[in-house]
Amino acid sequence: MSALGKVVMVQGTSSHAGKSVLAAALCRIFARAGYQVAPFKAQNMSLNSFVTPDGGEIGRSQAVQAAAAMVEPRVEMNPVLLKPEAESRSQVVVLGRPQPARSAREYYQLKQQLWPRVTEALDSLRREFDVVVIEGAGSPAEINLKQHDIVNMRVARYADAPVLLVADIERGGVFAQIVGTMTLLEPEERALVAGHVINKFRGDPTLLTDSIDLFEEHTGVPAIGVLPYFTDIQIPEEDSLGIEAAARSDAETVVDVAVIRVPHIANFDDFDPLRNESGVRVRYVRSLSEFGRPHLIVLPGSKTTVHDLQWLRSTGLAERIINARRDGTPLIGICAGYQMLGRELFDPLSIEASTPSTLGLGLLPQETTFHPQKVTNQVTARVSGARGLLSGCVDAELTAYEIHMGVSAEAGGPITLLTRSGRPVAGTDGALDAEGLTFGTYLHGLFHNRELRRSILECAAERQGRTLPAAQAEVDPDAEYDKLADFVEAHIDVDHVRRAMGLPV
Repeated sequence: MSALGKVVMVQGTSSHAGKSVLAAALCRIFARAGYQVAPFKAQNMSLNSFVTPDGGEIGRSQAVQAAAAMVEPRVEMNPVLLKPEAESRSQVVVLGRPQPARSAREYYQLKQQLWPRVTEALDSLRREFDVVVIEGAGSPAEINLKQHDIVNMRVARYADAPVLLVADIERGGVFAQIVGTMTLLEPEERALVAGHVINKFRGDPTLLTDSIDLFEEHTGVPAIGVLPYFTDIQIPEEDSLGIEAAARSDAETVVDVAVIRVPHIANFDDFDPLRNESGVRVRYVRSLSEFGRPHLIVLPGSKTTVHDLQWLRSTGLAERIINARRDGTPLIGICAGYQMLGRELFDPLSIEASTPSTLGLGLLPQETTFHPQKVTNQVTARVSGARGLLSGCVDAELTAYEIHMGVSAEAGGPITLLTRSGRPVAGTDGALDAEGLTFGTYLHGLFHNRELRRSILECAAERQGRTLPAAQAEVDPDAEYDKLADFVEAHIDVDHVRRAMGLPV
């Protein structure tokens, strides 16, 4: 190998074209071939984030790709993360650490200062790894954004990376997407495009043969594969565009779970394990008309707690949630959702809102104060609460992670913390009401812990006089990455990719 690792870049004709999933597949393909592989995305905009072992924050998709590559996630894999807030602002996370929120105009001015951080992070990965799989963002052909680009073709030119251009045929106009994108690229950018990939195809791929031949002739770049639409490989979705496709309706619903889809929902992959349980239906609820009569309500994480709490009140969902809980429906709040369940939220420094305090829903006793320091930790813990939703999992060991800006005054929470970012700690997390049916916690990834998940679902089922079906085998994420790699290798000319990268075939 040369001094710097080989690179390949996955770009798309649009958001949600399939860049993240293809990049994850390539990470696993090259890792299985014996290479040391790292993912990289210069700038990610997402409310789905993850905490690295040392407490840094990166986009969830890069953590997924790191798992596919069989390496620990690190902040260099996503040096710039934007987390949208209310009023068209975003928190800027640089190399894992939060910076002040910026408007779009302010961020454009900041980008040129961030470019050296991007190149340093990429270079450090290339010095350490044999292969770096780079992911772009959105489309490289947005001409209004190109002069401020730090994530698409500017990265490809810097790294001299062959580019795979992915297009989503399900959206329609796939050939126009690809030809239009190629037309809007500069000549030196077009020269980097090594192949096109058509994604999410339903039907007989041979029906595309004549069209592919024509458009290859038109663009001068080969189509290296057609990826069929799949539903049987379970890889976390990157952003909220995938929520509707992810919502599951079981033919025999025993537990109906209503996840309140607040405007700035974050870390919604918390709920993937619920969808994989037989007899469980997960719905994302945005209005009173969608609320129905759930057996379990979940208030998820949010980047803008106060704004989304006000939204709950304006839509009437706050009152409906309170009444449902008083009528006996179990309720769980995670992170921002936990903060909303308390008595009051204080913001003396105007971190979240211009008002110094906001009344919570009053279903749990804690009060929350926002501080400028963000808490980001991987956590190990143990269930110590022994009633209601948690009665069936006392002493269960948990692995989870924290990402929050507020601190809640809580005493004797139902979760005993054991370590934060690998360091032993003494303390508790969360709150549980007297019945044990209102449960709040700061811990993301909670439902990925089987014993706790089953306890909560079985409690919700028993309250309906029903029995939850027997637990299925846990989904093995490693096996899913292998399935994804096998799937991509079966439908894409990976040898063409290797040759474009300068790797042996």
